[in-house]
Amino acid sequence: MKIHEYQAKEIFKKYGLPVPNDVLCQSVEEVEKAMAKKDGMVVVKAQVLVGGRGKAGGVKLAKTKQEAIDAAGQILGMDIKGLTVEKILLADAVDIEKEFYVGLINDRNTKSVTLMASAEGGVEIEEVAKNTPELIHKFPIDPLTGLLDFQAREIGMQLFGDVKLARQAADILQKLYTLFVETDATIAEINPLVLTPDHKIWAIDGKMNFDDSALYRQPEIEAMREADEDERKEIEAHEKGLSYVKLDGNIGCMVNGAGLAMATMDMIKLYGGEPANFLDIGGSSNPQKVVDAMNILISDKNVNAVMINIFGGITRCDDVARGLIEALDTIKSDMPIVVRLSGTNAEEGLALLKEKGLPTVQTMSEAAQKAIELSRVQES
Repeated sequence: MKIHEYQAKEIFKKYGLPVPNDVLCQSVEEVEKAMAKKDGMVVVKAQVLVGGRGKAGGVKLAKTKQEAIDAAGQILGMDIKGLTVEKILLADAVDIEKEFYVGLINDRNTKSVTLMASAEGGVEIEEVAKNTPELIHKFPIDPLTGLLDFQAREIGMQLFGDVKLARQAADILQKLYTLFVETDATIAEINPLVLTPDHKIWAIDGKMNFDDSALYRQPEIEAMREADEDERKEIEAHEKGLSYVKLDGNIGCMVNGAGLAMATMDMIKLYGGEPANFLDIGGSSNPQKVVDAMNILISDKNVNAVMINIFGGITRCDDVARGLIEALDTIKSDMPIVVRLSGTNAEEGLALLKEKGLPTVQTMSEAAQKAIELSRVQES
């Protein structure tokens, strides 16, 4: 689960991190009212769940009330990487002497939370990692002890080279680690963390993602969710007992079992296709799951062919076939579909599909190649 910058900053403030004052606005009229109470410069920032806002023109410095109003008019409604800006943040401007980056992630390699820190803040950290990885310092944190005082000060010294600043930074880092753990976050980053000419350190931007599986114990965090269309599909699928993740390809996949789903996507890639999703209907023999899965697949405008790959164990192939027939009778779609059934009641399932004139194959490789062929016919 992702949240906006303004929401991340609310959490930062709750844990005592130094964050400039800001106001959330959803219209130019709200900006006018907010600016009536402000004296100095502000930064007008688009609130969308993607990076690269600055490069897209979604972050503007305003020295006067009129400049802020003009900037808000330009940013509201702007398209940034396919997302429309509906909210902006008016943040008090900070005089920046130097920008830094700090962030926490769950690191599978070290089996711990890892703190990343760099003196190259203010830019996308992915670019720094790609071009100059040596400028990013990584510090695995022992989950039994947490981030200890001396470790936090040591990291602060590496970043700032000054004892007083290192102590300020250490306090910020320890609070960031505490909120990371207590909120079940998967990412918590400050970019940039800035140093001002009067030797104060401020967190002027924030990003946080959270573990979906832990949201049941984070009701306040879950209440912040503003799901986009793809996330709504994933939530809907989960509510119906399906595991679904949207991808960028054009071949919809319906499979039973996570391992088989991964192998199916690999097979499509092997033969030159692009899977549009991960979709696992699980081990149930409920035909309604197939109906629900087909509705989700067909609702994806990028999908132009569907590959169904079922290995019947607990899941009976004839139930899958009945569900598919029911789905197609209900949806009335001309989406090309290729089906591979194997295992429990596979012969019965294949016989039902043949009666309906649906293309079936014997092997997974045949299914992948046929699905790719059908998708290319649709494209042409």
